[in-house]
Amino acid sequence: MTSKNLELLFITSGNKTVRFSLANPVDPIDPSLVQSTMDLIVQKNIFATPTGDLVKKAEARVVETNRTQVL
Repeated sequence: MTSKNLELLFITSGNKTVRFSLANPVDPIDPSLVQSTMDLIVQKNIFATPTGDLVKKAEARVVETNRTQVL
């Protein structure tokens, strides 16, 4: 089974990285839409984290995972 996630990584005011993972993103992924969405998330400060506010975007990436059941 293969799964795909869009991961959005941000830096917090405590200088830690926070990752949000979105399952099954729509293909093709629009990089400009991802960038503007991440900017909006930082600007609106809509998520609370244990290490402080999100202060800047770090990275966005697609992660594909292949799983093979053994038993």
